[in-house]
Amino acid sequence: MTDRYAVIGNPIAHSKSPRIHAAFARQSAQDLDYRAILAPLDGFAAAVAQFVASGGRGMNVTVPFKLEAFALADRHTARAEAAGAVNTLKFEQGEILGDNTDGAGLVADLLRNIGCPLAGNRLLLLGAGGAARGVILPLLDQSPASLTVANRTASRAAQLRDAFAGHGNLAALAFAELAGQQFDVVINATSASLAGAAPAIPPGLYAPGSTAYDMMYGRGLTPFLAAAQAQGAGRLADGLGMLVEQAAESFLLWRGVRPDTRPVLAELAGELHRA
Repeated sequence: MTDRYAVIGNPIAHSKSPRIHAAFARQSAQDLDYRAILAPLDGFAAAVAQFVASGGRGMNVTVPFKLEAFALADRHTARAEAAGAVNTLKFEQGEILGDNTDGAGLVADLLRNIGCPLAGNRLLLLGAGGAARGVILPLLDQSPASLTVANRTASRAAQLRDAFAGHGNLAALAFAELAGQQFDVVINATSASLAGAAPAIPPGLYAPGSTAYDMMYGRGLTPFLAAAQAQGAGRLADGLGMLVEQAAESFLLWRGVRPDTRPVLAELAGELHRA
């Protein structure tokens, strides 16, 4: 019997997850069906329950349900607990396991696809919302020389610093307080690109040979990446690879098999460039 999986969100029609997981299944000869489910904004738990009752084995969770998914899970992985949000659910023996694969996907993209080392480097994470929180622990696990979280308002960055105080050396600053510092890797976890803008950070933050990474992706350079290029960043990357790598982490959790992400990423990137 074909195992059933899905991605759930609102909106969801734009999701590339069904294509990504279908490609993973073909590659690894896994018998599964993966679809997109549009859940009402007030009907997440009911939609999950219906999917489980129909034989569903696992789900990816996207905006705006990651916090509800955390609350719905019976238990959490350590990285989901640290993130305070869940993007992957596994249904097994009447229990719901909640995981968060976003940070692992980011780290895998930086290390494997981009060739950007993190150990011993100075990392700057822009933003203090859910996207930032979900990647802090995996970034700290890479033993950077430093990890600084910066936000438009310093108080929200400080909240994240305090939340992760026992996991590593984490600094918290307002954007304006970054002036005069330099970083080897600058990661944009703000939603500014969705509004067609770049975070209001001071110039001069990019060290020679530095990498600028935007968790968002699109057909061309995001506003953040365009600004980083103008300010001398040595290497630019968007979040398409993170999307594919976090999906691979989910696939591994569900199926016990790690797919090869390279051909899937290459196909999606090619389509974006042709669009």
